[in-house]
Amino acid sequence: MSYLDTTHDVYKEAALTPDVGLCCTTNPIWELPGLKIPRIMQEMNYGCGSTVHARDLTNNPKMLYVGVGGGMELLQFAYFNRNKGGVIGLDVVDEMLEASRKNFKVAEEQNDWFKSDFVDLRKGDAMNLPVEDNSIDVAAQNCLFNIFKSDDLKKAISEMYRVLKPHGRLVMSDPTCEQEMNDELRNDERLRALCLSGSLSIADYVKALTDAGFGTIEIRARKPYRILDPKNYPTEELIYIESIEVAAIKDPMPEDGPCIFTGKAAIYYGDEDYFDDGKGHTLLKNQPLAICDKTAAALEALGRNDIFFSPSTYHYDGGGCC
Repeated sequence: MSYLDTTHDVYKEAALTPDVGLCCTTNPIWELPGLKIPRIMQEMNYGCGSTVHARDLTNNPKMLYVGVGGGMELLQFAYFNRNKGGVIGLDVVDEMLEASRKNFKVAEEQNDWFKSDFVDLRKGDAMNLPVEDNSIDVAAQNCLFNIFKSDDLKKAISEMYRVLKPHGRLVMSDPTCEQEMNDELRNDERLRALCLSGSLSIADYVKALTDAGFGTIEIRARKPYRILDPKNYPTEELIYIESIEVAAIKDPMPEDGPCIFTGKAAIYYGDEDYFDDGKGHTLLKNQPLAICDKTAAALEALGRNDIFFSPSTYHYDGGGCC
């Protein structure tokens, strides 16, 4: 039995018997005008953050969500696209799809605006999406891709890239870990299915996205998630796992490499009203400008003594140099 079979069984059981503690989300439930999220959806919110960001969801985008959970984020996405089939929800676990269908009926009772057919639930595999090329504006997954081993992760990201329209975005939340994990942890199929032992470093996570062709990466949040301790897990050291929220945008790949935003900013404080590097970056005096890591390195290389560079905050909220 492969690790994917173990994962299937874990989430089949989680669909049949909701497990509030399966994942530990660090985000509050969205509170939007007229949106009521049924308690059963909250109990089945098997994610480690949020993939729902209003700035991604203007103008009725066509959306895809892979790994439906209890349907909570699908309901939130449908809030922004109230059209039949405007949101595609995809899962490989029949029981999870059926649980979401039942939960949508509860959501209909609690939300006058919502209809179950706003969401097109489909059975399908993240590594072979039953979705047309270049047809999706916003794709999302929450606490799924960290489960995949390297080759499967490449396939899943490549499939997301395929179905997105040009300039479409893949919005994700996944656990990450900057420490090395031993082989026993890495090879424990259940711990991988529970979104613990498959966690990559942020650098490796971002590289997987840029290797697939995404030209712009935004790291929007970085938060504490879990601890693997020697008393409860096969490890001799305490291992700290974080969760990150990331958007990967299907922009053309720049000749000098991807634009990766990790929350850096530059502040010019020189004698002039502004500084222009002649390469498209204008820094107004005493006005912070969000900059990608590539631009930060280029500006720092100028050796000026009138520009301050903040470290990475791992929080990016739009705008800036690109």
